[in-house]
Amino acid sequence: MAESRSGDLGALMALIANCHRDPRKTPAFKPADFDPFARRPEPIPIGMEDLKAMFLDGRPPRAATPRKENDECGS
Repeated sequence: MAESRSGDLGALMALIANCHRDPRKTPAFKPADFDPFARRPEPIPIGMEDLKAMFLDGRPPRAATPRKENDECGS
């Protein structure tokens, strides 16, 4: 019963939030954005060394597996 009511409230909150947003700056909200029972994706683990590299040195963080370039065309 609580999950059913939260769906109705989520639609109402999304409607109000979309009325007060700037469409040029932010994407539209969906009712699922306001659902407290929704399963969220797992955050990507990133270490302090990667954050330092990204923000202080201005280089991308190291990849978990090195990419291999090939001569094949993707089409």
